[in-house]
Amino acid sequence: MPIDLYYWPTPNGWKITIALEEMGLPYEVRYVDIGKGEQFEPDFLKIAPNNRMPAIIDPDGPDGQPISVFESGAILQYLARKTGMFYGGSERERVAVEEWLFWQVGGLGPMAGQAHHFLKYAPAMGHDLPYAKDRYRAESTRLYGVMDRRLAENRFLAGDDYTIADMASYGWATLWEGQEQVLDDKPHLARWLDEIAARPAVQRAMAVGAEKRPANVAEDKEAAKVLFKR
Repeated sequence: MPIDLYYWPTPNGWKITIALEEMGLPYEVRYVDIGKGEQFEPDFLKIAPNNRMPAIIDPDGPDGQPISVFESGAILQYLARKTGMFYGGSERERVAVEEWLFWQVGGLGPMAGQAHHFLKYAPAMGHDLPYAKDRYRAESTRLYGVMDRRLAENRFLAGDDYTIADMASYGWATLWEGQEQVLDDKPHLARWLDEIAARPAVQRAMAVGAEKRPANVAEDKEAAKVLFKR
């Protein structure tokens, strides 16, 4: 039976379509239009009480019973354990995967997200805050430097093998231009981005709902009210 994926085409949503495509798991997309506030609907909050997508319902959960999972990092770990894929083959390898997964969840995602907000969305809403722009642009630069140094010594973030840690970071890293970053001084990060982008499963995953992603979200005033004023 397919997994129900509650999804919108954002970096956090892409993490899960990538994982599902890479793992070959059947799934059905349930779009959660965050620009219209569908993440605040009572039925969705029963699955994701933090009113954030993505979330999943797996009808074939532990002991064959359905299970719902929210938070992208937790979903990636659940799917990797379920399939025995992309999570390392030893405890030492799993520790490395978890280090870089939590690095993304606690670092790259929030900081890059804030960079997008203060560089693109806030000015469009009439709030141009130079300190915040400098702060989050610089922190994103630092984090991409961490990635580049790691990838100078390893093919992928957790080591020689492609894992859920790479899936978690890829979507955010593809938006480096919107975070006002450069790759000229980060050749290893650029190589990693190209290698992952060439994977057929990633291409399929990134295409899910692509037509629903506005060309310029920052100019959608109604969506901004829903996203940033609740």
